[in-house]
Amino acid sequence: MPNALLTFWNLHRISILMVLISLGFYTAFGYDLQRSDSLKLLGLYAALFFLCYKLIQFEKWNFRFLVVSGVLFRLVLLWSLPGLSQDFYRFVWDGYLILEGINPYAFKPEALMAGAENLFPLANELFAGMGELSQQNYSNYPPLNQYGFAAAVALGGKTLMGSVIAMKLMILLADLGILYFGRKLLKQLNRSPHLILWYFLNPLVIIELSGNLHFEGVMLFFYVLAMFLLFRGSWLLAAIPYGLAISLKLIPLMFLPLFLPFLGLRKSPVFFLVTAGVVLACLYPLYFPDFASHYSQTLRLWFSNFEFNASLYNLSEALFTGEDLRAWEYIRIYGKYIPFLTLLTSLAVSLYPKIKTRGGFIGGSLLILCVYFFTAAVVHPWYIIFPLLLGIFSDFRFVLVWSATVVLSYTAYANSPVEESSFVLIIEYSAVFAFIIYELFRNKRFRLPILKN
Repeated sequence: MPNALLTFWNLHRISILMVLISLGFYTAFGYDLQRSDSLKLLGLYAALFFLCYKLIQFEKWNFRFLVVSGVLFRLVLLWSLPGLSQDFYRFVWDGYLILEGINPYAFKPEALMAGAENLFPLANELFAGMGELSQQNYSNYPPLNQYGFAAAVALGGKTLMGSVIAMKLMILLADLGILYFGRKLLKQLNRSPHLILWYFLNPLVIIELSGNLHFEGVMLFFYVLAMFLLFRGSWLLAAIPYGLAISLKLIPLMFLPLFLPFLGLRKSPVFFLVTAGVVLACLYPLYFPDFASHYSQTLRLWFSNFEFNASLYNLSEALFTGEDLRAWEYIRIYGKYIPFLTLLTSLAVSLYPKIKTRGGFIGGSLLILCVYFFTAAVVHPWYIIFPLLLGIFSDFRFVLVWSATVVLSYTAYANSPVEESSFVLIIEYSAVFAFIIYELFRNKRFRLPILKN
């Protein structure tokens, strides 16, 4: 063994062994795990989270070593089909439709299957895999997402595994972009650049994005790029990636009121116009007269028909439902008010003077997002990745705790049909809220205004 390799081994052998063990655990996660096997799932995740913490603790100044480790963790999942989510079947379905010249917003899968015997080669497999809920509804994925699906299907040779691998490589490239611009953004905020490793090495990010193929990572790349450009002073240029982020996932829409105080009355209208122009340009190729009706129908479905891993919603449901008001009636009433509550929160936060600073802008975005997720009726584990990233750029670390406990929600799939445990939800959210309270009262800048008011 050359002297340089021997020296490296002697200095980093514990970390190398932890990387090798992590690779084994990610392999088990990707190729040998059933979603219903809660004990194995929680055990693997807990071990991976502990190893992530120790790797960052031991090697946080050895950036190259940890970047290579993070890439290897993603590559080991490259040939695995997502095991914790079936959404990828709909991704490939929508991508295939676009390549066949069919608008995914115009037709429900069940209607297409009923009207054609041989829609396309993978139609029967994808239709069966996406599940009944997806079969009966229009696509709810924004336009730029659809183009990504179509590109993945084309690059993957119109095969299921090829399409999955192509999407995983897209997400890997997006994560590398977040790593690059995230470090620069941390420097702009006068924070330690190594903090971005809490995103890049976090098991939640690796499993839900590279493992389960959720495109939050691609959206976050455009968001981080927009923030980097905005804080550098290139606010007009920042509107382009911000519009692309909205065209991938609608979540960044809720932060738009913050740009008004941050940019001022002269610049913000121009920023909004450019952002809107990018969104409309992405939408235009897929637009048709009934688009708004179909898309809003699907959005209303998610707000008012389902509940999963909710915190304050479950508490309010327990308090206000009974003989006079059933749970299915309550969620429809409750779901109507969540968008308005989010808008009011965003407007209220935009009035806070510190929003005009870079740190205040990020902190305000985190507050809005957390209010939304704490009140939402559906909080899938991958939803937490956005607040996790924002938390890294702020003074708060409770989102790291949330990224560790949110995996408990998967225990609901141990039952058939899916059934959540109130005890598990209490454990998950008690840890999160307890850490929020601890951080608020540990930080004098937040504690003094709270005690004063």
